[in-house]
Amino acid sequence: MNQKMKFREDGTFTIIQFTDVHWMDGLEKDNRSKAVMETVLNSEDADLVVFTGDLIYPTEDSATDPAVLMRQAVGPVASRGIPWAYIFGNHDTEHRITRTELIEAVMGEAHSMTQRGPEEIAGEANYIIEISGQSGDAEAALYFLDSGSYSCLPGVKGYDWIRRNQIDWYVEQSNKLADRSGRRLPSLAFFHIPLPEYDEVWSKGQCFGLKLENVCCPKVNTGLFAAMVEQGDVIGTFCGHDHLNDYWGEWHGIRLCYGRATGLNTYGREDFPHGARMIRLQEGTPGFQSWIRLESGEKIEQQEAAGTAE
Repeated sequence: MNQKMKFREDGTFTIIQFTDVHWMDGLEKDNRSKAVMETVLNSEDADLVVFTGDLIYPTEDSATDPAVLMRQAVGPVASRGIPWAYIFGNHDTEHRITRTELIEAVMGEAHSMTQRGPEEIAGEANYIIEISGQSGDAEAALYFLDSGSYSCLPGVKGYDWIRRNQIDWYVEQSNKLADRSGRRLPSLAFFHIPLPEYDEVWSKGQCFGLKLENVCCPKVNTGLFAAMVEQGDVIGTFCGHDHLNDYWGEWHGIRLCYGRATGLNTYGREDFPHGARMIRLQEGTPGFQSWIRLESGEKIEQQEAAGTAE
């Protein structure tokens, strides 16, 4: 059963994307990450917060249960009563907790919209949130996909990829929503590891924002992007993973967007402040608005045309 939310009376639906929080021990750097989230939450009136992976960063010798780390990390959102959704990154379950254990803990937290998803497909937390209009009918959809962690195929190095049965599931769900609604619902997709097309749009298309590191996408392209183009419903995708990239570019009618790295317990640059990406849908209006909110409270409404800062 899909989770359901609703557009506001003014027709808007606003999402905060926090990514790569990397909550590790609840100490000094985590408190600074909390301050980043608090600033963004104070500056924006969100209907939903999405954590796009690497929410926690448990170590082998950590004294704190990873489930407790998760509760600490989502605390700034849950304490305000804001609904939130989560997808896995590659670091969340590296030590001392399994994906099954963590998803169960996430689902049990206050205001969590996260679902475990079908057991017969790869990963955990492959699910959908429908957004209803004033009539009560679904007007938009949010897809959440587990992009895995690391390649498990001999001879294929690097990061994992979204599997074929996940793509088949997406296509099936997209068709069901279209059959029920009589049209393709404008949709957004969230995952942690960028698709190979993120590299392609940077090298061949027009992008806005910064690329300060390589696109760490999988070496295998399983065709999720092609499926989304063919289905004609997804208008934007959102990932994290690469902490020094925040650009977006439109490729074959879909806006491929990076979030803005939120957490301080991992690598970064002093000249690349932490923050979040904002996303706003408007009922009955094509496309979406998006902007960056920084830890200082500054709003970057229009990102500059593609350029790489040295």
